[in-house]
Parts: sequence; C-alpha cells; structure tokens
Amino acid sequence: MTTTLLRTADELRARVRTGRRAVVMTMGALHEGHATLIRTAREIAGDGEVVVTVFVNPLQFGVGEDLDRYPRTLDADVKIAGLAGADVVFAPSVDEVYPGGEPQVRISAGPMGGRLEGSTRPGHFDGMLTVVAKLLHLTRPDAALFGQKDAQQLALIRRMVRDLNFGMEIVGVPTVREADGLALSSRNRYLSATERRTALALSQALFAGSDRHAAQEALRARAREVPATHARAQALSAIGESRAAADTHAVAKAAPGGPAAVRAAARLILDDAARLNPPLALDYLALVDPSDFTEIPDDHTGEAVLAVAARVGTTRLIDNIPLTFGAAS
Repeated sequence: MTTTLLRTADELRARVRTGRRAVVMTMGALHEGHATLIRTAREIAGDGEVVVTVFVNPLQFGVGEDLDRYPRTLDADVKIAGLAGADVVFAPSVDEVYPGGEPQVRISAGPMGGRLEGSTRPGHFDGMLTVVAKLLHLTRPDAALFGQKDAQQLALIRRMVRDLNFGMEIVGVPTVREADGLALSSRNRYLSATERRTALALSQALFAGSDRHAAQEALRARAREVPATHARAQALSAIGESRAAADTHAVAKAAPGGPAAVRAAARLILDDAARLNPPLALDYLALVDPSDFTEIPDDHTGEAVLAVAARVGTTRLIDNIPLTFGAAS
C-alpha cells in the first residue's frame, strides 16, 4: 500500500477522514515490535486509517541520556510502517510539536511518575505524557496503541486519558521478543555480542519468576481440588493417589511463598548476571500493582507486573511480564 509522509499538523488536519483512526506513537527506529503494533492498529481501524507518528521527544531525555545518538532512520521507518499497514507516517519537527519552544505548561505524571522508571529518570514521565497528550490532540484518534514492554508508560497514559477525559481507547499490545527471549527494543542495536549475552538475563529472570509463580498457582489449584486434611491425605495415599496427597502437604507448607518467592527466583538470575563479563548492573527488580506501580504485599490477589531494568555496558534496558495471583478461589 502507499504510505503518505506528512510533516505538519496542517497536512494531517487536511486529510479527509473515513472510518476509525488508529494511531501508533513511536520515536522511530522501527522494528518488528512496532510492526506488530501497526498490524494490530490495522485490524482495529479496518477500512479506516492508521497513522504512525515518528518523533524523538527531547522532553523525555534526561541529562546524559542518549538523545543525540538515538537512531533516526525515517526512510526505513516509512517502509516498515507501510508494509505493516500504515496509511500515514506523521514525522513532525521539534518546532512543529513545540512551536513556542519548551512548553511552560506540562502534564504531571503524579505519584506514579516518581516510581521505578521515574525515580531513575526524573522528569521522564512528565515529558512523555506531555508529548503523548499533544500528539493525541494533533492526530485525534479513536484508538491509540502502545506496547506492554513499557508497562509503566502504558499505565500512566491510561490514567491520563481517564483522568483528563481524552475520550479515546488506549490499547496495550503484548511485548514482542526475539528468538532468544530478549524484548525487542531500538536500543538493542547498541549491544555488542558479549553484552547481548549478558542482557538475556533480563528476560531469563522474568521467565524464572513466572515459572515459580505458575508452579505455586498450580499447587494451590490442586489443593483446592484436594482439601489439605490429614484424613483426606491418608485416604488418597491408601488408594494410590500419593502424588495428590504429597501436593496437598506441599501446598500447606508452601503457602507463605507467593510474591516473595517470585522475586527471589528472578533475583537469583540477576545476581548471577552481575558476575558475568561484562556484568549486568541492576537498576531495579520490582513486583508491582499495575494500577499504581507500588510493590504488592505477600497476600496480594489479582494482576501484577514483574518488572526489571538494568544496564549492560552503556545501554539501559527494561522488560516486564504480567502475572495474576489467586486467579481462582
């Protein structure tokens, strides 16, 4: 399909709209993760329009971060967007987005914006929300799609849209991973071969935590089917169901595990990676409530996010995986 490259808000406003408009916001350097977002947007828009924004937002880069070296590959981005189903690539200049210079009025991310990524990168989420708000106003979508790899960003955008009555659907799209498990990111290209091997610890730690969680939930499910009483265990053993009886006993002993055990399983992988050459330098490992990104207690039930951030060499990477505690009772 033919993909139109637009540079100004006036050009975008002049387009005749038919059907739904779905928007995918990016900072360029598109990869398969972005292509997945665009293909999902195409499904949502149907016969309507898919707009991909490409804008490297200076407001969300802190002092010493990689604004200047952030990859800018617009020609390749237009091709990738078109192949994935985009009708328009909107690539405004900094002056187009911020015509009066740095905005004096900005969106505040509130308390959630100071946690995890926000504590490591002060002001990052205020800058992110400010540009997302501006781009939502400029593109006027029916739906906007964001990747779940940036889970805290997605949560804050959803909160902003809800709190400030933006009136469009925010769609989260699952993280896309490379064959070795590394979450797709524009920053992966900075990793050397040895750094990449170390970086795999991020996804491996998440998978270890997820596996520990799945084992615990399976054990609890079995316990619900087989009540943990001494008489019941004896009866099961007597008829040869020793595995069920053993599991019942194990559940009783393992009940205090929960979130703490998930964190511990992930931390073991990260601790080992800290001793590699090159080493992994951990920023944080957190198991949080997705509604506010505070750490969940050991008796938590419901959704959670296991999140990690670390540096390998000069490259900072993030990753996360969703979990649900106590899915059935």
